Amino acid sequence: MVTRRSAAHIIAGMAAAAALAATAVAPAIAAEKVVKVGINLSLTGADAESGNRIKNGAVLALEEAKIPGYKIEIVPFDDATATAGGYDPAQAATNARKMVSDKAFVAMIGPQMSGAGKAMAPILSQADLATITPSSTNPDITDPAHAAEYRPAGKPIYFRTVTTDAFQGPNLANYYADQLKVKSVYVLDDSGAYGVGIADSFQKQAEKKGIKVLGRDRLDPKASDYASVLTKIKQLSPDAIYYGGVGQAAVKLAKQAYEIIPKTIKGGGDGLYAGDFTQGAGNPAFDGWYMTIASPHLVGEKAGESFGERFKKRFGNAPEDYSITAYDAALVIIDAIKHIEKTGKPVTRESVRDAIQAAKVTTLQGPVSFDENGDLNDHTISVFQGKFNPDKPLDDIDGQTKYIGVAPQS
Repeated sequence: MVTRRSAAHIIAGMAAAAALAATAVAPAIAAEKVVKVGINLSLTGADAESGNRIKNGAVLALEEAKIPGYKIEIVPFDDATATAGGYDPAQAATNARKMVSDKAFVAMIGPQMSGAGKAMAPILSQADLATITPSSTNPDITDPAHAAEYRPAGKPIYFRTVTTDAFQGPNLANYYADQLKVKSVYVLDDSGAYGVGIADSFQKQAEKKGIKVLGRDRLDPKASDYASVLTKIKQLSPDAIYYGGVGQAAVKLAKQAYEIIPKTIKGGGDGLYAGDFTQGAGNPAFDGWYMTIASPHLVGEKAGESFGERFKKRFGNAPEDYSITAYDAALVIIDAIKHIEKTGKPVTRESVRDAIQAAKVTTLQGPVSFDENGDLNDHTISVFQGKFNPDKPLDDIDGQTKYIGVAPQS
């Protein structure tokens, strides 16, 4: 028979057992290991709209990740400054030093801009901290000919989920020649690492294709008036212009080019394929511009449909294609951590770098793997043309452009 006193003893015993069980569970929860992943992009200034949509692609993947025993802490960094009006290489270097000084950082996503990448890469190399950029395309950073400058410690640490301007610039030159039948062109750049590099590669291929290059000028991104150079271009009457650079100069260039050379074919690289450009330039200035991205086009396509729905639900706006390459960059890092965790080895920046180098990951854009220098093995370049859509927000780059197709490869 159970008496009131014995029942009290039983209840007390059960409470003690429950307390003991709770104590046993607590250390297991507390033992969850925290690793940090930095996201370095241009989150204020001229390219902020695109930068934040890229960031949100990476955030979505990292928030959705489930890795037994591990918690990923997302740490965003802004490499733009008010003085620069956009990305600032000095700020990018400062951000890199902050990450490498904290051993909890095991990987990074970014940067958005190649000029920032050139500033960060040597610092990341010395600390063996890998980064995967979803949008920076200057080939020098991963070119073994520049290894002493950008990876002084030896191993590749700069990986990409986009291809480089060794393909992006030349392939649009092919499109100019083969599809648009351009016979003459004037080339412009914005003096940045990305802009100069992609304009150089475009110009070289244009000349190979028989397009006559009538001249080349460098624009000051902080200048407000490009009328003098555009008037000079008007007098030369080229079939087309090509601009290498990002939004800070592109917005002003598009507005003034519409006034001075409205009928001239106009185009550029992925520095134009951003809501900052379509919103900043406005209609009709951006309408008709050709632009490329260094990846397959997935936004609005079936392969990116579920991603787009989840992105809009989480952040309240539409993604862009580099939101997807950022999502895929995060998937590669998540896969690396999972792979290391299964081996029982500690997740460190060194082991993550090695796992990224060997990665073969199924992503939204297809299989992602890297060559011995960190470059993406897929070299797809997609071509778009600005087409004003009054039913879409001006900063919705997918809504304000028409997808033309994959550019002809050299």
